[in-house]
Amino acid sequence: MKIKIGLGYDVHRLVENRKLIIGGVLIPYTKGLDGHSDADVLIHAICDALLGAAHLGDIGQLFPDNDPKYKNIDSRILLRKTVENVKNAGFIISNIDSVVVMQQPKIKSFIPQMEKNISDDLSINIEDVSVKATTTEKLGFEGREEGVSAIANCLLEKI
Repeated sequence: MKIKIGLGYDVHRLVENRKLIIGGVLIPYTKGLDGHSDADVLIHAICDALLGAAHLGDIGQLFPDNDPKYKNIDSRILLRKTVENVKNAGFIISNIDSVVVMQQPKIKSFIPQMEKNISDDLSINIEDVSVKATTTEKLGFEGREEGVSAIANCLLEKI
């Protein structure tokens, strides 16, 4: 069996007049993430981890932010398209491990739904999807509540 490990990282700025969507979950908050799509930082990091492990480029290559068809698109659609490409390249997804880095709002209560969304979109068991959250103890852009970042790892198996 051949395995591949992928790493994804994404950042989006927090701004007024946008919805805060993380892991496909709408989170009530006074600000949202700025981006061409819905700016779901967690889903974007997972897409990049999967694409990197499968040697298929990155999310910006597959879904360019200057293409109007991706304007305000639900990032879960992008994730499902990514999964299709990864499977067409001959891989199965074993697991996802991820961290969302943000000071506010607290998202712990939303994590089970995020894990379910990701599990559903990847067609893997929910036990194989881990989403964690942390703050930076008010350090850096996340700590100043200027933006949110996410990191994701994945393990792929070649079939």
